[in-house]
Amino acid sequence: MKIEINGLNINYELSGNEDGPVVIMSHSLCTNLDMWYLQMAVLEPGFRVLRYDTRGHGHSDAPDGAYTLDQLADDAMGLLDALGIDRFHWVGISMGGMIGQNVALNHADRLQSLVLCDTAAIMPEDVQPLWEERISAAKNQGMQPMVKEILQRWFTQSFLSKYPPEVRRITDQILETPVTGYIGCSEAIRRLDYLERLSEIPIPTLIIVGEEDPGTPVEASEAIHARIPDSQLNIIPSAAHLCNLEQAESFNKILMDFLQ
Repeated sequence: MKIEINGLNINYELSGNEDGPVVIMSHSLCTNLDMWYLQMAVLEPGFRVLRYDTRGHGHSDAPDGAYTLDQLADDAMGLLDALGIDRFHWVGISMGGMIGQNVALNHADRLQSLVLCDTAAIMPEDVQPLWEERISAAKNQGMQPMVKEILQRWFTQSFLSKYPPEVRRITDQILETPVTGYIGCSEAIRRLDYLERLSEIPIPTLIIVGEEDPGTPVEASEAIHARIPDSQLNIIPSAAHLCNLEQAESFNKILMDFLQ
């Protein structure tokens, strides 16, 4: 379904237990709401699950220009307001975890809990040239040439070789990401700088990271854990960046133990 938020059409799906607590799921860069498909069977019986496509992704609008994390968080809050949802659990992976930090810092009174998966709280100066290269590549060549490098960061080699249908599903999402959306969200991500504010987050927080994640490594999650007072850290073995897909059973157990 689509709804107009902040002048944009935002695509979302609301499913599960209508009487249950709300869990909003926020996806990574270059994916869409479908990337949570392996979590739905465990969440829907007890929770009302709200998945949505971040601006620039999936079936949401992808305006030109640089986006900000404030904008991305405002989109999510606008969606929740439009649907009449006051209190919620936030589950975000990678970019979705960055948006979740913004929400927690600015709307903590509405959060029941925060789940941050394979994410970071600051983008160091030495990685700025890398983001410039990625943005330039997308602008000049589109998404196709970036697929192989993205998949190698997101999954272990073992997963890539053993699970081609699952890899194809994510590949399609990367290829379907509008270049304007990729660039807009990349500009938001490269300006991430919440690390020294994380001690302000007063809500229960679960941090999950794949042990072999090269993009937002275990050290990034440890830094978040060290600063959020009421937080717990879980490291999932044999998983890279999208640990919710690569080790779905372990991820789901950790998530459900926390939410329940």
